[in-house]
Amino acid sequence: MSKTRLKRWINSLQTKSTLAIIITAGVLLEVTSAVQYFYARNGIRKEVRQRAENELRIKSLEIRNVLTAVEVAIENVRWEVEKNLAYPDSMWSIGQRLVEHNPVIVGCSPAFEPNYFPSKGHYFEPYTVRNADGTIDKRQIGSAQHDYLQAEWYTATKQSGRGHWSEPYYDDAGALMMLCTYAVPIRDAAGAIVGVLGADVSLEWLGSVINAHNFYPSSFNLLLSRTGQLMVCPVESLVLKRTIQDMTAGMEDTVADAVNRQMLDGKSGYATVRENDGKKNYVFFAPVDTLSDGRQDSERLGWSMAIVCSDREIFYSLRQVGFNLMLLMIAGLALLAFIISRTIRGFNRLQAVTSEKERIGSELRIASNIQMGMLPKTFPPFPDRDDVEVYGSVVSAKEVGGDLFDFYIRDEKMFFCIGDVSGKGVPASLVMAVTRSLFRTVSAHESAPDRVVTQLNDAMADMNDSNMFVTFFLGVLDLPTGRLRYCNAGHDAPLLVGRGVGRLPVESNIPLGVMPGWKYTSQEVIVNPHTTIFLYTDGLTEAEDGNHQQFGEERLMAVARQELAAGRQLPKTLIENMSAEVHQFVGDAEQSDDLTMLAIQYTKEQRAESLNRSITLPNDVGEVPRLATFVDEVCDTLGIDGATTMQMNLALEEAVVNVMNYAYPPGTPGEVVVEAHANDVRLKFIISDSGVPFDPTAKGEVDTTLSVEERGIGGLGIHLVRQIMDSMNYERVDGRNILTLRKKLM
Repeated sequence: MSKTRLKRWINSLQTKSTLAIIITAGVLLEVTSAVQYFYARNGIRKEVRQRAENELRIKSLEIRNVLTAVEVAIENVRWEVEKNLAYPDSMWSIGQRLVEHNPVIVGCSPAFEPNYFPSKGHYFEPYTVRNADGTIDKRQIGSAQHDYLQAEWYTATKQSGRGHWSEPYYDDAGALMMLCTYAVPIRDAAGAIVGVLGADVSLEWLGSVINAHNFYPSSFNLLLSRTGQLMVCPVESLVLKRTIQDMTAGMEDTVADAVNRQMLDGKSGYATVRENDGKKNYVFFAPVDTLSDGRQDSERLGWSMAIVCSDREIFYSLRQVGFNLMLLMIAGLALLAFIISRTIRGFNRLQAVTSEKERIGSELRIASNIQMGMLPKTFPPFPDRDDVEVYGSVVSAKEVGGDLFDFYIRDEKMFFCIGDVSGKGVPASLVMAVTRSLFRTVSAHESAPDRVVTQLNDAMADMNDSNMFVTFFLGVLDLPTGRLRYCNAGHDAPLLVGRGVGRLPVESNIPLGVMPGWKYTSQEVIVNPHTTIFLYTDGLTEAEDGNHQQFGEERLMAVARQELAAGRQLPKTLIENMSAEVHQFVGDAEQSDDLTMLAIQYTKEQRAESLNRSITLPNDVGEVPRLATFVDEVCDTLGIDGATTMQMNLALEEAVVNVMNYAYPPGTPGEVVVEAHANDVRLKFIISDSGVPFDPTAKGEVDTTLSVEERGIGGLGIHLVRQIMDSMNYERVDGRNILTLRKKLM
């Protein structure tokens, strides 16, 4: 073979190889782009779904809270209506008080059976309504033209004999607006139904809640009644005039009918629906339910919400990015063709390394944001409280870290924790997230620190295949008394900065996740007012300067004493100055460990009491009327209105009867002491007894959306007390059960 032919063959081979590399690179880039597009699209879809579900959950909760308040309000008024059946003219004042004290209720009408009051004629419906300018009107609207006896809210309530939410309707005689009515039967002394008491809620309010926020400019929200009527929709002229079945009747996509059925059946979920012109929409839906009678049977409200988003808007940005990426990819291929012969391998390696580095960096930034989002970041966290101040900070040595702190208040107890995961980086951050979630989950229904830590240890030990562990400190501070119960799991002892600077005495125990079945011990102390509990991880004491000298515990104590002497033991000031001292000590040295601090200052409320009374009752429910007289006198002294007095009577009766039933064994005599204390801010009732230990707050929250059969027995009394009073706190002190109920006076 001649040299010329050999050279041509080599050049041809190089050209073909280069062309094959370019084509392969182009195909790989296309495949990579398609895969990225697929996962990005799935990620956006999941995010939109999660946002929609959260939005539906929040809106449902807002609506349920208001509707439950309406139900409670009408139940609280019903007894007064039944008590005054001999005085028909008193119905006006009862309805006026209900409307005045419940902003959501626009109208109230006790409606009675024909000729029940002979002097009032065949129809008697004394209606009280709040006008648009806030004034209250009272008028008798029952007549042959406005025959309430045929209204659905009247007939359905009378037929069922219990609370009932009506189908939405336009009231052309009373409020002159679109309404939903919650009605309960009115019974005479013999138990016969003699009328129906109804409270009207405006659909305009529902519309303001449902349409408070839209994901995208063209997205919209729907609210349906149990029969499919449009209660809220973007076209106001269709409200109460069309059903969801009418709107989707002409659609070719059968998924729309399936969605309609699921919504009317009270189910939640999401689906993709195509319009006849091919446009694709995502529909997210969930039910809105509440109890029709909180003390008896439950009836499904039957409402359902939906959020409708356009596929085009959801993925618009992604499509734009995809198009731009395609243009950039074509330009890159052209450049690649120009320099491929000499730099293809190095370029590919560099591109792969750079892409991987960017991907990891992006994921670490996202993980860091998620991790920081799990930790408290709003300070002060409890601006309406004057008995505790909190501040915390965490500085990770890497993009993500393994330190954590958390706190929240439940039943007048502040639960707080701090932890340090062995190791650093992504594995430590994952363990940190699990630890924080377990803390919230377990402590939500358990108040004993040793039991909470024991359950955390067992759960983490079962999943600890990587042999990582967590040093952990958990405290439960009883805010009314200052009693601190705590459990340590191998963590550094916190400082107490108050009358001096000292360490909290702790039993070290072992860290979480090391050994399943370990029984942790609980300790307790009394925290004096204006004392700050300072917690930290070893990233503080082990911070190193350029000469590898550690900050150490001696400097830690010295800074704490310095801050105390200068009167700077407030949590935020203490942590900021401690951080400044550490940074000054470290200088330009690289941070080697996560640095986390949490400071809690206990400031027990000190206010002059304007009222201090008590009553002692035997554990006999027959003595409960004396309690009602006592509560009435206390409320009358403080100038509390009648409706609130009635609610507090109900809460105190539930709580005291609960004590009488459970604190003492059957047949055992005992006493229940009820104390009333008031200052210029709140009223406090303290119920104490010397019976067996019994914590009513340990009863979990009642799921009022379940039926009576599904919900189980018990818990509604305590649930009612929680709803009426601002807070409920239990402590076992010196052999006595102490239950404290609080209510703000303004």
